Amino acid sequence: MIGTAALAFADPREAADLGAFLTRLLRFDRAAAVRLLAVPGPRPAESAQSAESEQPGAPGGAVEDGGVLAVYGRLPLGGTGVLALRTARLTGPAPAADATVSAGQLLEAVDEERGALVVPPPVTGPAWAGMLPPRTGWQLLGSTEVDLVMPQLMESVREFKERTAEVPEHHRSRAVLDQIADDIWSRPLAALPELPLRVAHAAYRIGFLHPGAALTAHRAKGWLRLTAPHGTVALRTAGPGAGLGLTPLG
Repeated sequence: MIGTAALAFADPREAADLGAFLTRLLRFDRAAAVRLLAVPGPRPAESAQSAESEQPGAPGGAVEDGGVLAVYGRLPLGGTGVLALRTARLTGPAPAADATVSAGQLLEAVDEERGALVVPPPVTGPAWAGMLPPRTGWQLLGSTEVDLVMPQLMESVREFKERTAEVPEHHRSRAVLDQIADDIWSRPLAALPELPLRVAHAAYRIGFLHPGAALTAHRAKGWLRLTAPHGTVALRTAGPGAGLGLTPLG
């Protein structure tokens, strides 16, 4: 774990995209933490065997050209929350990094003009940061498009607002609102019935659902996942111990 790793983005515009992602996370929780991983890109065939034994945070390791920065955050939606993952391509060799850091400090460390960042000092991480989705074992469930998801999503948002407005103000507790939310967001997503609507809602709230974009759904042991061109959201469906992956979702 390297708290002062300097990382450069392959495309400076990805710095702005990461900044937007962190800004949205901080709207949910000003004290939010994120799990940050800088992982190697593809290695030459002759070094594949040695690469398999290396971990992203191994002391003295380095990210090859074409490496990837993965930033995981948690959206406090539902009982267990939903994880959101934003990735960015890196350029040039750089120290490998694996740290849980303050989302606010990471946002301040993103230099959009230079297309780079310096990893801030680590913080004591929340429990979810040690239970990431697995690297492998994902089964394709289906695919769809954002435009086919949005009508149901927007109708559900309207329903939530209407139902909460009908609750007398003196009864409008967090528990009551959570019950309404769970009733709505636990319903199947019509375009991808294997996923609960909550997953699409999380992708929408974090800014991953762009008009016309393709979406794919996957399942792994204890996890469900929705992938869009601008990011991935994952919902844990099993207890602790399912997952524990250390590399970005493919």
